[in-house]
Amino acid sequence: MQVEKRTALNQPAITVVGLGAGDPGHLTRAGWEALRQADRLFLRTAIHPTVPYLMESGFAFATFDSLYESADSFDDLYREIARRLIEAAELGPITFAVPGHPRVGEKAVALLLDEARRRGWPVAVIPGVSFLEALYTALGFDPARGLTVLDGLDLAPEDLDRRRGTVITQVYAQRVASDVKLTLMDVYGDEHPITVIRAAGVAGEERIAEIPLYELDRLDWVDHLTSVYVPPLPAGAQPAAMSETGESGETVDRRERAGAIENPDQYALDPLVEVMGRLLAPEGCPWDREQTHQSLKPYLLEEAYEVLEAIDLDDDSKLKEELGDVLLQVVFHGLIAEGEGRFRIGEIVETITEKMIRRHPHVFADTKVANADEVLVNWEAIKAKEKGDKPAGSPSGIDRVSTAMPSLLRAEKVQKKAAQFGFDWPDEKGPLAKVREEWGELLEAAGYPGAECGLDAPLDTVLASRDASRLRDELGDLLFAVVNVSRFLRVNPEEALQRTVDKFIGRFRFVEDCCRRDGREMARCALEELDVYWEQAKQRERENGRD
Repeated sequence: MQVEKRTALNQPAITVVGLGAGDPGHLTRAGWEALRQADRLFLRTAIHPTVPYLMESGFAFATFDSLYESADSFDDLYREIARRLIEAAELGPITFAVPGHPRVGEKAVALLLDEARRRGWPVAVIPGVSFLEALYTALGFDPARGLTVLDGLDLAPEDLDRRRGTVITQVYAQRVASDVKLTLMDVYGDEHPITVIRAAGVAGEERIAEIPLYELDRLDWVDHLTSVYVPPLPAGAQPAAMSETGESGETVDRRERAGAIENPDQYALDPLVEVMGRLLAPEGCPWDREQTHQSLKPYLLEEAYEVLEAIDLDDDSKLKEELGDVLLQVVFHGLIAEGEGRFRIGEIVETITEKMIRRHPHVFADTKVANADEVLVNWEAIKAKEKGDKPAGSPSGIDRVSTAMPSLLRAEKVQKKAAQFGFDWPDEKGPLAKVREEWGELLEAAGYPGAECGLDAPLDTVLASRDASRLRDELGDLLFAVVNVSRFLRVNPEEALQRTVDKFIGRFRFVEDCCRRDGREMARCALEELDVYWEQAKQRERENGRD
């Protein structure tokens, strides 16, 4: 025990006690006596297996758990803990208890003791059994063989020594595990065996798993008591190359094979996830906390269309903003699902990453393709294999087209799906003729039989003969046929209609401006008068090359 000069009861003095690795038996006799004699006891956190034992024994204490929610970073958290403890010690002696050993991975203790000694206050540090001692026992490892201990929150490849065993601490969540994994793969490769240890030495709670490195962030049981042991590379083994050459000579990134793609410009989702996590917390935003997958559906659709608008405007600033809004919706839905215990938000990234690698064997494996058409053929074949062959009587492959799509897009998707089964026109002449046929049937349903061009039948006679249900069906048939034409002409129907709507809006605004310019009220103008302005708008577009 390291002890410095004690002072009178009302003078500043600090005692720091290690609570041990997790089991109450890890608390030393000296530590127990220091806790029992403490006038004011502070715990860094109450989330520790020894704390319930202290509560049962009648100890009164304060914790700093509330700061974990409000601090912007762990560095800020530790500085604030130290500041508050110094402030408390100015009124007299305090005792500060921390998990494990006070000198192992406890930055708040280091800051506290540095400041106390700068002020000349007496300090006592009472050791506890650290997680390292418990880990040695769990692994059957002798630290005399050489060991490096590193913080998972501040891990860099240059800190790693491939010749020695390494323990990574602070792997308290899957997002931290993902960052640790990527850093380790730079040095050891994705298949390097590691051991993940949770609650080392805690009876009934200890859990140990030996896995390949690339699976580290796929464990759903990592928490604040989790560490990772990375054994040294075997003698003579070469450092992990970040790329390898396949049988065909193609270069394959090892992290891509492991399902973790990284590049110098990659940014983690963690900041956005943390912000949304706070908004969805019990003390967060009331509106955000009321949202569900169903209630958010309109916002996701709206944000997607605003991305399309930004693309059409060729506005990088707007595109950046709108893509962020879409990303927000993805994170929002992911955290709602995670809160309901349905899946983790990290699984969204894992699933799509694995899918993209799996469906691009011409990039990540040895498959050869000649052009983009062959890529699409492979894509559909792989997708069909993933979903499995459908037995007789099961739902059709065309049922896989989502019913939630906008109607124009859904029509196009259905037609493309049918074409994959050979149910399609041989060329564009078929769908063009079909449009003419459906136009005739719509005219007939509207009460103008045989009227190819002129619609000169008496209106009262026409209205009396109409069947609303048939009109709806024939109009739907015509729209479906038009979508088929757009597909053969390689024109996106949704984009084409959007452009026409935008063109209409531009012309309409021009007509409004003309009316204001001439001192006329648009609603009181005859249609023939407004049509003159309309033609002027069209002429202006032609002159500007935008007809």
